[in-house]
Amino acid sequence: MILITGGSGSGKSAYAEAVSVDLKRRAGTKETLVYVATMRPVTKEGLQRVKRHQAMREGKGFCTVECYENLDSLLLSEHSVVLLECMSNLLLNECGMGTLPDEMAGKRILSQVERLAERVEALVIVTNEIFSDGIWYDDYTREYQDQLAWLNKALANRADKVVEVVYSIPLSVKGELPCILS
Repeated sequence: MILITGGSGSGKSAYAEAVSVDLKRRAGTKETLVYVATMRPVTKEGLQRVKRHQAMREGKGFCTVECYENLDSLLLSEHSVVLLECMSNLLLNECGMGTLPDEMAGKRILSQVERLAERVEALVIVTNEIFSDGIWYDDYTREYQDQLAWLNKALANRADKVVEVVYSIPLSVKGELPCILS
């Protein structure tokens, strides 16, 4: 399992794609390259982001599967190299839109990710760094941030490698860099 994090626009998605393609190349020919999309495109900006990410993946051999919640519902081959993008959207979907997020959502997702990692050849996870802006948010957003922070820490502890992407530069946080960009 490889966890890739970074801020908005940091280049983490492009790096995660490069890592996934490289893992498939190194693993052999029978692996399937799967992109698990977790963002529900409900706004114009969201639709634009989806189109931008689809264009980025074009020609790289990804099979795209939309999964907005419940990773256990994914039917994937054990020979799959899976790129899961992204954890912050998956958590938001799982939290619901009540007065406060479902406090068990992060723990459910962690269990689902662990089971997914056991079922596939390789799992690359993208998550977001949303904690450094210094802004005080409403209770719902603070609870969501707390859950994402907890989930990111738990995933980082379980991951074989953790990479932070800053200005399109991958920096190893744990383990060797899985892929060097040229």
